[in-house]
Amino acid sequence: MADRIIIRTTLADLPKIRDRYPFLYLEHGRVEVDDSSIKWISAEGEVFRLPAAVLSTLLLGPGTSVTHEAVKVLASLNTTVCWVGEDSLLFYAVGQNPTADSYNLKKQIELSGDPKKSLAVARKMFLARFPEEDISNKTLRELMTLEGNRVRFLYEKLAEKYLIVWKGRSYTPGNMKLSDMTNQIITSANAALYALVSSVIHSLGLSPRIGFVHSGSPLPFVYDIADLYKEELVFDMAFSLTPKMAGIYNRHLVLEEFRNRVVASDLLVRCPADIISLLELKK
Repeated sequence: MADRIIIRTTLADLPKIRDRYPFLYLEHGRVEVDDSSIKWISAEGEVFRLPAAVLSTLLLGPGTSVTHEAVKVLASLNTTVCWVGEDSLLFYAVGQNPTADSYNLKKQIELSGDPKKSLAVARKMFLARFPEEDISNKTLRELMTLEGNRVRFLYEKLAEKYLIVWKGRSYTPGNMKLSDMTNQIITSANAALYALVSSVIHSLGLSPRIGFVHSGSPLPFVYDIADLYKEELVFDMAFSLTPKMAGIYNRHLVLEEFRNRVVASDLLVRCPADIISLLELKK
């Protein structure tokens, strides 16, 4: 079995945001309540007390169940519960307390609703990708054109580096197999990255539907943030893995390599910090 992103996590392992720890991922077990405290019973029968009072988000992976009473206690503690795929590489649903602190969401709405403030956030998102270019007066359309050209050049550069025949990005919704191998890997890795970013966004009390660059899609803010990490986590991986596939897509190899890159890049620490910085949220 491949190593997990988070295994036997202690408080010392978790990145802290303000007075809470953002994530704890669990799979194959049961979340219950014992004397008003949350406990985790693993598939092997091991029992662990969960620090729910200082936990922002609980990620429930495959093979998990949670009791009604546990959900009530988690809601009373303002702990968000997300139902995700293996290692949180797919995002299915989220449960949030309706009385949770809405400061971050209000700030996101305020920034997105003001054209000048929204553009300022977008420029900050592009700044790291164009460090040598003055983008202070660029419109959103101009920024997106720059980004499109940058990504196309990056594709060509990676194709040359890994000796891949590249005909451009293509994806048929609902039928990934119609794409070539490199495109299949990009699509799969993108989905995994979107799942992780969705979990981060929800853990911060923000909405995935309120974006600054993307629009007209179900999860514009997820796509905004994911774009910050695709070069290192998705594109290089896709081109480097293509020769190893030998023409047959290997999902386990893709997810294993993606997990390794997520851990090496310290994404679960960087992503919350980057969002807080971009939106100038309270830490």
